[in-house]
Amino acid sequence: MQPSLANAARTVVKIGSALLADPETGALNEAWLDGLARDVARLRERGKDVLIVSSGAIAIGRRHLGLTSGALRLEEMQAAAACGQIRLAHAYQSALARHSIGVAQILLTHEDTEARRRYLNARSTINTLLSLETVPVINENDTVATSEIRFGDNDRLAARVAVMMSADLLVLLSDVDGLYESDPRHDEQARWIPRVERITPEIEAMAGDIGTPSAAGGMVTKIAAAKHAMAAGCHMVIAKGAVERPLAALEGGARSTWFVSTATPRAARKSWIASALEPRGALVIDDGAWRALLQGRSLLPAGVKAVEGAFERGDAVAIRVGQGREAGRGLVAYSAADARRIVGHKSREIERILGYRGRAEMVHRDDLVLDEEQGP
Repeated sequence: MQPSLANAARTVVKIGSALLADPETGALNEAWLDGLARDVARLRERGKDVLIVSSGAIAIGRRHLGLTSGALRLEEMQAAAACGQIRLAHAYQSALARHSIGVAQILLTHEDTEARRRYLNARSTINTLLSLETVPVINENDTVATSEIRFGDNDRLAARVAVMMSADLLVLLSDVDGLYESDPRHDEQARWIPRVERITPEIEAMAGDIGTPSAAGGMVTKIAAAKHAMAAGCHMVIAKGAVERPLAALEGGARSTWFVSTATPRAARKSWIASALEPRGALVIDDGAWRALLQGRSLLPAGVKAVEGAFERGDAVAIRVGQGREAGRGLVAYSAADARRIVGHKSREIERILGYRGRAEMVHRDDLVLDEEQGP
């Protein structure tokens, strides 16, 4: 089955520097951004979630700082990012405001998508913004980066965001219209690859240095992004962005390369919880809670009898029933210390007991995997 933009409930759109800023002058391409805003508005009207991962801050900022020629030192790139980011955010705000769409700026590093607590905070913030009908505009936090900044690294950041947010589709808008067996700029006979179902060594070998001076990530980072996204059940597509309405063009059948995952984000996440994470502790639940879980409900504090081990919010824990049999695993919403304080209590009592308003669930059903045969 061919995935499509129309079928995706949640889409991450990554925008390359060369689409937003003139490679020579760094001037913002406002007309192109207006077209993208129309596309985003159209998806939002259909009830779709849209997240934007945007490059371009350094390219725009260096122009305003007068750093218009030659390679930049790290501190100059970081200064350009600081200057360009505020202008970039304002441009998105203005373009989407014409469609009565709110915008929020999120600056992330790769570490924010790896460290568990920061990951959970970022995920929660972005989910809240989406629930409030606001489009998150995400960029790498270049101004605090401790390693060399490379244009185009937002390909991988976009894939991490897509996985973190359980997106159905990652769209990489670029200066190329897909993957080719060889560089089409130098080989007129280069064969276009319309669909990829598995990242093989042959596919990786096709990733050449296809890019522009302001978007130096090339195809290598796009293949790396595809590998990460597909493993999490997220489809990815590489499409040419240099058209007036790039997402509308993609829906209309414009040439592109689709990287098709064989799983769904939900199934991939469940598999990850069940097999890739080692439990840091356990929650012992009563029979009533177990029956509720079998009906597809979340695990509430009232159904938990005991807490075992030492864990932090977001860690994997075993779900134990009966005589202590492990009947499932999940990602817990509270630390072990806080979990012990609310065990057996109603969810409405959590704020009074802990002094803050946490989640109503000890483990949300989306973060839970059960082994029904092990139940009481």
